Amino acid sequence: MKVTLKILLVFPEVTPFTKMGGVADVGSGLPKALKEMEHDVRVIMPQYRVVNERRYVLRDVIRLQDIDVPLGQETVKINVKSAFLPNSKVQVYFIDYKPFFFRDGLYVDPETGKDYPDNDKRFILFAKGVLETLKRLQWQPDVIHCNDWQCGLIPFFLKTLYNENPFFDRMCSLFTIHDFALQGSFDPVCLSAMGVDESVFCPGSDLEFQGQCSFLKAGIVYADVVNTVSERYAQEVRSSPEYGYGMGEVITGRAGHFYGVMNGIDYSVWDPETDSLIPENYSIKNLEGKEKNKRVLLEKHGLPFCQERPVIGMIPRPMDQEGLALVQDSFDEIMRLNVCFVLLGMEDGQYSRFFNQAQKKYPDRVGINVTADDFLNHLIEAGADIFLMPSRYEPCGLLRPLRSLKYGTIPVVCTGGGLTDTVHPFDSKTGKGTGFVFHRADAKDLVKALKQAVRTFEDKATWVRIMKNGMRVDFSWQHSAKKYVRLYEQCISKKK
Repeated sequence: MKVTLKILLVFPEVTPFTKMGGVADVGSGLPKALKEMEHDVRVIMPQYRVVNERRYVLRDVIRLQDIDVPLGQETVKINVKSAFLPNSKVQVYFIDYKPFFFRDGLYVDPETGKDYPDNDKRFILFAKGVLETLKRLQWQPDVIHCNDWQCGLIPFFLKTLYNENPFFDRMCSLFTIHDFALQGSFDPVCLSAMGVDESVFCPGSDLEFQGQCSFLKAGIVYADVVNTVSERYAQEVRSSPEYGYGMGEVITGRAGHFYGVMNGIDYSVWDPETDSLIPENYSIKNLEGKEKNKRVLLEKHGLPFCQERPVIGMIPRPMDQEGLALVQDSFDEIMRLNVCFVLLGMEDGQYSRFFNQAQKKYPDRVGINVTADDFLNHLIEAGADIFLMPSRYEPCGLLRPLRSLKYGTIPVVCTGGGLTDTVHPFDSKTGKGTGFVFHRADAKDLVKALKQAVRTFEDKATWVRIMKNGMRVDFSWQHSAKKYVRLYEQCISKKK
């Protein structure tokens, strides 16, 4: 007999309400897949200023008004609103506390470019607000699935401050880490706002990491089960200080409770056959529309169309791990391959300045757009021939090459994190493989892989074969959701 689980998914951001990173896409895709499996699924997130209440029809919930949340020596009142994930029956709750969440940025102050100095209090309030909201709802999930450091205190509170409340007795927690580089580390003075005695904080204690109070470590130590976003990345964070950002020993302490689960794709949003944001739909059976998208992509960037010249697309985040330094160091050599290069993102910083200069140097072959534009995001996936992702390691940006595969845009990637689990190197002897891979984060190796891709592009029959290999691969959320259900069941069994 099928068992229906009650699952609360807690995210710091959820697409399409707001998005800074890949965790937001998980916040949309995973709940919908779980709902399709007939589980009782609900989502909760902060209500940021950027959330469009009118577009997404956020409604006040009478019984979720004026909820008391203890914050140090004071008690603040939050309200909770409700909506549905678009095109689904998944209910989403929004914790509304305007002094903390109605700001121009989610985590970073746009005026200073630095983290908000009260991020600790903001997400202490959020963590407690989630638990207080459950009490007011009188809804008792089997599992609370927490994501990233912003939610890391929920497992801690469940087993400490809320441990003696019988309402929470049967609840267990799964903690998913999307990027170990983001740790939520704060001055130990935040313990007061948490309502925790400072005596529990000392070197090597459950909350201490490098002299700071780490919300990430709290989630790792106190959750019933912990996972990250690919099997390979789960191995790497245990074995490499670079990937684990010093958390390797903490993870080793949870070795029997730590897993990797690959992210999925929401094919209701990312499918060239049905995508409403691209100029021309196409499919694995009829690829003609892809050339039209390529033409439009080049026109949007003021570049001439050339059927025989491949277009390299990039949609990077402005982070060193993305391998942008490799592209910068080898850019002139890349241009000698007679390619076009289109990049979306990065309004400022050293890489933005470099690519703006590159555009001036190669005005007919380089297009840069810094506008956060969902249309261009889809158009690059549909219109480029090659998707370049030279990340040194990649915990949570896996969705970009997965989308590229679906759109027949062949990835060129550096092995690392989940990219090893995602893109399989093409083998000309067997005809198998979905992209081109280089194994060292080295500019020469990057150029070598691109040369191989460009040479293969000239052989249209082989290129189409690789395109179709990638388009056939199923990375839907349905597969990943089944693995998450097994983790939820493990959480429940450990709680018992």
